[in-house]
Amino acid sequence: MITIKGQREIEYMRESCRIVKETLDFVGKNIRAGMTTKEVDELVYKYIVSCGAYPSELGYEGYPASSCVSVNEVVVHGIPGDRIIVDGDIVSVDITAEKNGFHGDAARTYLIGNVSDEKRKLVKVAEECFFKAVEDLRQGTPLFDIGYKVQTHAEANGYGVVRALTGHGIGREMHEDPSVPNYGKKGTGLRLKAGMTICIEPMITMGTYKVNFNREDGWTVTTADGKPAAHYENTVLICEDGVEILTL
Repeated sequence: MITIKGQREIEYMRESCRIVKETLDFVGKNIRAGMTTKEVDELVYKYIVSCGAYPSELGYEGYPASSCVSVNEVVVHGIPGDRIIVDGDIVSVDITAEKNGFHGDAARTYLIGNVSDEKRKLVKVAEECFFKAVEDLRQGTPLFDIGYKVQTHAEANGYGVVRALTGHGIGREMHEDPSVPNYGKKGTGLRLKAGMTICIEPMITMGTYKVNFNREDGWTVTTADGKPAAHYENTVLICEDGVEILTL
């Protein structure tokens, strides 16, 4: 069921989303080669808790960490552990924070040290895909226009667009309706309404759009061809005449 947020609920979401944004800024200033992905997760946990919030991912359906830390070929849901981040890596950090009963969610892909031009472009285009998607977004926009714009921009640059995973609604629950695909046919899908809050999160690959799901840990998603992927996400409030990007 899709929920429309009232003004008080939106204010609560602004607070949760502000914490998410600040946490990602903090990670960006501190992440470096030589750290383990678990050490990155510890930064996330400490910052979110210091803001009087809770890392929503911790314990979600048994997930064992406060963030998803995904390196190079890991698209999303990388479980923090002993993997050491090295010079030249790209690292996606995806976090969700809950405060006052409402969640905020965003992801960034960080460049670690001397990153190749190929990887730099991939990360840049993933971010561009998000901003292309929200350019004309407003009440009444068909849902699949979002994915159409992401797909068009990514594929124009020679990249794959992950289809097996989507963005989502967000509010009192971390994942709510509707699903928000990163591909689609323009002019189709439900019409967005003012007061909806959704997560738009392009997941862009350097090679095939196909992915593998790790059956052993039940979480980690990697590119099927082992090539790098980039992830960029924000929580967005739909307004009558545009959007408010809550995690910026």
